[in-house]
Amino acid sequence: MNRRDVFLDLLAVLAGVCIPLSLSPFDFWFLALLAPALLFAITATCSRRRVLLRFYLFNVGMFGAGVSWIYVSIYTYGGASILLAALLVFLLVLSYSLLGLPLAWFYSRYLRNDLFMSALAFCGLWIMQEWIRSWLLTGFPWLYLGYGLMETPLVNIASITGVYGLSMVACVVGTMLYVAAKSKKPLLLVLPAFTVLLAIGSGLLVFTKVEKEISVSLIQGNIDQHVKWLASSRRPILNHYLLASESEWGRDLIIWPEASLTYFHEQAGSILDELDRTASSRGSTVVLGIPDRDEEGGFQNTVIALGEGSGQYVKRRLVPFGEYMPLEFLLRGVIQIFDLPMSRNRPGPWQQPALEADGLKLSTSICYEVIYPELVRQTVEAPDLLVTVSNDTWFGDSIGPWQHMQMARMRAIENGRSLARATNNGLTALINSKGEMTRTLPRFKQGILRGDLEIRSGLTPYKRFGSYPVLLLSFLLIGAAFLHTRGESGD
Repeated sequence: MNRRDVFLDLLAVLAGVCIPLSLSPFDFWFLALLAPALLFAITATCSRRRVLLRFYLFNVGMFGAGVSWIYVSIYTYGGASILLAALLVFLLVLSYSLLGLPLAWFYSRYLRNDLFMSALAFCGLWIMQEWIRSWLLTGFPWLYLGYGLMETPLVNIASITGVYGLSMVACVVGTMLYVAAKSKKPLLLVLPAFTVLLAIGSGLLVFTKVEKEISVSLIQGNIDQHVKWLASSRRPILNHYLLASESEWGRDLIIWPEASLTYFHEQAGSILDELDRTASSRGSTVVLGIPDRDEEGGFQNTVIALGEGSGQYVKRRLVPFGEYMPLEFLLRGVIQIFDLPMSRNRPGPWQQPALEADGLKLSTSICYEVIYPELVRQTVEAPDLLVTVSNDTWFGDSIGPWQHMQMARMRAIENGRSLARATNNGLTALINSKGEMTRTLPRFKQGILRGDLEIRSGLTPYKRFGSYPVLLLSFLLIGAAFLHTRGESGD
């Protein structure tokens, strides 16, 4: 076997690992430019079979390093042995990495004639791959390249293009630097330079304006996941949140985390009524997570607003294997985590009225939902504030919660709105419309986060048009390269 080929195969894995290293908590942003450039370089001229192999190995490296935190939930909270937990994660990575192969085949078959045109097509296919991952098998939009630019001035472009546009910027800049060096045509550097200047310049544009500020308190309960769902823990958990909220009455908005109450909604009628009266008398809105049942008795993950607020939001995007079981007839009962009550959840209706807090419309996301750019964009037509509640306790002291927070921050930039994120054990934060965490709480500790958030009006271009312009550009790049290749071949 050719040693050079083997070395480049291994380089494909390392290139994939670069993506999670570019994300939080590492934030080595330059790797977001290097990763696509490396993959393009090692697949530009090799055999079609090698292209497929290297695209696959790249994904194995990316997912293997990037979603390793799933192991924590399976082993620590799922009751699986170390070997079984590792095997399940390994199989997940190997199987999910196959999703990129159809696009890799199309690229190797039709788009590799001219170096410059194939680089543009490569960037278009990159965005297509990320977009497909946002909906295929209900979607897993994790580890997007654009999040790696979060700590750079380039992030300003997200209010115009969303995270897909940032991924396009990273891919174009990285690959074009390689093409310019490879072809010895320095004029090609104009394209990445123009892209960077455009992205930085977009930060000078202001699409929303401040209307007022509201006072917000986030309660971080730090409830042990091992005992949280025990019947004997219900009242102590309730008492904890009630006690923590005593000092916060009178503030505009008080938020408890996802499933902060472990009573079912119908069991907590008198508790909620009393909480509603207390919050109303003190001029506060309380937003909290509580499990519920639909008309047929199916479990639902919900958030309700009490006091000066009103409404109920039912989670729409469920976590595969966590809240519903894709292969239930095979997996139910294999390990504990596949048989928890919340793994039988049912989604809420796609169109739901917004939660309200003293006349303000809240765009609400529960945990996993905040990672879907289009879902958050479409939840409320013109929200006053973004609110997300979560329970990242499942993933322990891993990189998962940091990646989750980074994606929530991106939603604030895309929509030009402040965001309040209340979690059970961190990361709990107040985030401004630029995606900056203005206040945070330490992880794995009980605490109360107090601060003010801006209420803004106006719509960003991304909020108006979504991801469609970037997706259209990707199609055009792929189509142009395809037609160029056919023209060159005389077909």
